[in-house]
Amino acid sequence: MRISTTLVTCSSLIGTTLAACPFAHPEALWRRDDGPEAEAEAPTSRDHLVQAEVDDSDSYMTSDVGGPIGEQRSLRAGPRGPTMLEDFIFRQKLQHFDHERIPERVVHARGAGALGTFTSYGNWSNLTAASFLGQEGKKTPVFVRFSTVAGSKGSADTARDVHGFATRFYTDEGNFDIVGNNIPVFFIQDAIQFPDLVHSVKPSPDNEIPQAATAHDSAWDFFSNQPSTMHTLFWAMAGFGIPRSFRHMDGFGVHTFRFVKEDGSSKFVKFHLKTLQGKASLVWEEAQVVSGKNADFHRQDLFDAIASGHPPSWELAVQVVDEDKALSFGFDLLDPTKFIPEELAPLVPLGKMTLDANPVNYFAETEQISFQPGHVVRGIDFSEDPLLQGRLYSYLDTQLNRHGGPNFEQLPVNRPLPSVHNNNRDGQGQQFIHRNIHQYTPSSLSNGFPAQANETVGKGFFTAPDRTVANGGPVVRALSPTFDDVWSQPRLFFNSLTRVEQQFLVNAIRFEASHVQSELVRQNVLKQLNRVSHEVAERVATALGMTAPEPEPRYYHDNVTVGISIFNNTLPTIEGLRVGILASTASQESLKQAGELKKMLSEDGLMVTVVGESLGGGVEQTYSSADATGFDGIVVAQGAEGLFGPGARDSPLFPTGRPGQILLDGYRWGKPVAAVGRAGAGVFNETGIPKTEGVFEGEGDDIDGLVEDLEAGLKVFKFTDRFPIDEGF
Repeated sequence: MRISTTLVTCSSLIGTTLAACPFAHPEALWRRDDGPEAEAEAPTSRDHLVQAEVDDSDSYMTSDVGGPIGEQRSLRAGPRGPTMLEDFIFRQKLQHFDHERIPERVVHARGAGALGTFTSYGNWSNLTAASFLGQEGKKTPVFVRFSTVAGSKGSADTARDVHGFATRFYTDEGNFDIVGNNIPVFFIQDAIQFPDLVHSVKPSPDNEIPQAATAHDSAWDFFSNQPSTMHTLFWAMAGFGIPRSFRHMDGFGVHTFRFVKEDGSSKFVKFHLKTLQGKASLVWEEAQVVSGKNADFHRQDLFDAIASGHPPSWELAVQVVDEDKALSFGFDLLDPTKFIPEELAPLVPLGKMTLDANPVNYFAETEQISFQPGHVVRGIDFSEDPLLQGRLYSYLDTQLNRHGGPNFEQLPVNRPLPSVHNNNRDGQGQQFIHRNIHQYTPSSLSNGFPAQANETVGKGFFTAPDRTVANGGPVVRALSPTFDDVWSQPRLFFNSLTRVEQQFLVNAIRFEASHVQSELVRQNVLKQLNRVSHEVAERVATALGMTAPEPEPRYYHDNVTVGISIFNNTLPTIEGLRVGILASTASQESLKQAGELKKMLSEDGLMVTVVGESLGGGVEQTYSSADATGFDGIVVAQGAEGLFGPGARDSPLFPTGRPGQILLDGYRWGKPVAAVGRAGAGVFNETGIPKTEGVFEGEGDDIDGLVEDLEAGLKVFKFTDRFPIDEGF
C-alpha cells in the first residue's frame, strides 16, 4: 500500500481531521487554530493516535453510516402499539450495544494504561542495531499497560498477585513490545504448562470462588507439586505482590533476549525498567481494606498522578552477557525461573521512559492494545528460553481469539508508525484499501514490490547470524538438567530481604496456606518450603498446627544480593503521594491551618485532601467516605482534637470513631502520622499511638518544621519497626 505524504495532501487533510495529517510522522503533527498566525504546539505522547479521535462537540447524532438521526424513541405502530421491525435506528443501536464487549484476556484481564515517551541516553549501536536506541536524545512514543494476572476484569487492583508490566515502543522501524512483569522470574520453565498454572490459580470451576486469589487448594496443590513455582511465589508473597501503585514498581522482561549489532554479532540481554519513584508496597491488611473500599485504587492513582502533572518515569536498562557465559552463573540463563544478581551483571541504563498522557478512551486504547513478545525490531532477537518460545505462539493466538480475526494490528492503538506493506489481505475488520492487485511474491507485474528486506537490504529484521541450537543433541520431550535447581534462588531472595520483609513473606504464606483444606497439600507445601529454608517451613508450620520436615540442607546457603529489598530504601521523590489532613468544620482554626498545610505540602508535589464532617469551607472529603487507605501520610490539624477519643461526641455524619480509626490505621500500617499544637499529644494518647519513629508533633502554630518532618517520613514511606517479628528465628 502506497500513501502519498506530499505537503498538498497533508495540508488538505489538516482542516478536516482534527487538525492533524493522519499519515505524518508523530513528531511532525501539530494542532492549529483557524488563523494564519496560529503557533504550532509541541508534540505530545498521543499525536500518533489523534487521527482516530472523534470529537462530538457541535454535532448532530448520526447513524453508523453518517446520516443525522434522532434515537431516543423507537418507531411504533401507534402510541401504544408494538415496535416496528423496519426501525433501523433501533436495530443499529441495540445490535451495536449487544456486541460492545470483546472476550477479556484469560490472564492480565484487569489493567490500566498510559502513554508517554522514551528518550535514549545515547547511541547504543555498540550493543544493538535497534534504531530507537541509535541516537542520543532520540524520542519514541510508548504505551504501557499495567495489570494483575489471575483476576477477572472486574476484580480489585490490590489483590496479591504478580503484576503485568507490558511496554510498547512505537519505533520508526515498527512496534517493539516488552511483555513483562514486576517480578523478574516466572512460575514455570516450559510454556506447555501454562494452561495448568492458570487453571490452578483461577477460581474453582464448581463455584467460581475465590476471585483474584491463590489462597485455595488447587493453587497450592499445583505450587507444591511444581517446585519451579517457589521462586516467583516468594516474590509475590513479599511486597512485590501488593505494590503501593503501578508507579512504585519495577518492570522486567523476564526472559533472556538477544541484542544484535549491525555486523551480526550478538549478546544475551535481560530487560529492566527501574522505577524512578522508588519501590514501595502496601501491607497485607491495608491491601485487603483497599480492595473493599476502592477496587480501582491502582488505576485511579496512575490516572490522577498523570492528570495532576506528576508523570511517573522509569529507566530502561539491560544486563548484557556473552552468549558463551550462559551457564557461568551457577544456573542456566535460558531458565525463566532465574534472575541474574546485579553484582554479577551490572545494569546498563539505556534511556528514560516518562508516562505523561492518559488514554482518551479506555476500551479503544487500554483494552484493545494487543501486546506480543513476537513484536520485535531489527537489532533484537529471541533466545531459546522454552517459556518465551511458547509465548511467541500463544500471544498471537489469543489476540486472534479476542478480536475475531487477523486484522487487530490495524486498530489505531496497535498500528505502527511506519506504513505497512505486505500481501496479507481481507479478513474480518479489514481497514486498508490495498491498491496492489498482485498480492503475491514473487511478481514481475508489481515490479517486485513490496520488496524483500533483510540484513543488508532495506534495513530489515534479521536473526542473529551466529545463532545455533544450544548443545544440539537428540530430539527430546524434556527440560535441560541445567534447569533442575529451583530452590537456591528462592533462598537467595529470602536472604536478601530485611527481617520485617521476611516476616511479611512468612505471614503471607501462612495466610494462603491456612485457607488450604487438604492436609496432603499443606504437607506438600511444607516439604517444598523446607527445601528453600527450614526456618520458613518451621514458621509456617507453627501457624498451621503442623510439624516441619527435617532440614534438607542440600540447597541451603547464606548468599545475598542487592536490589531486592523494598523497605530498606528511602524514596527518591514524594511527588504524587497523598496526604490527608484531618480537620473539623466545628473549628475555624483547624480549617485555616488545614488550608495552610495543604498549600505548603502541595507546593512540594504532594496530593493533599482536607477531611472534615461535611463538605465546604475547604473540606474536600468527608469522614464518612475517608479511611487510612487513601493516604500515605496523615496530619491532624489543631482544633480537630475534639473528634478523637472517648470524649468525642457521636455524629450521624460518620461512623462512630472514624477520625481516630483513620489515624490509628495509618499508624498500624506503618505510615507517617502527625498532629499540630494542642492536637499533638492528645490525639496520640487517645488513639493509643506511642511516640515512635514516624510519629510527629508540631509545636504551636509553627507548621514549617512539621511539614519538613512529615515529608522526610514520607520518603521512609513505611516505618517497619511497628510490625511484630517471630521470636526465636
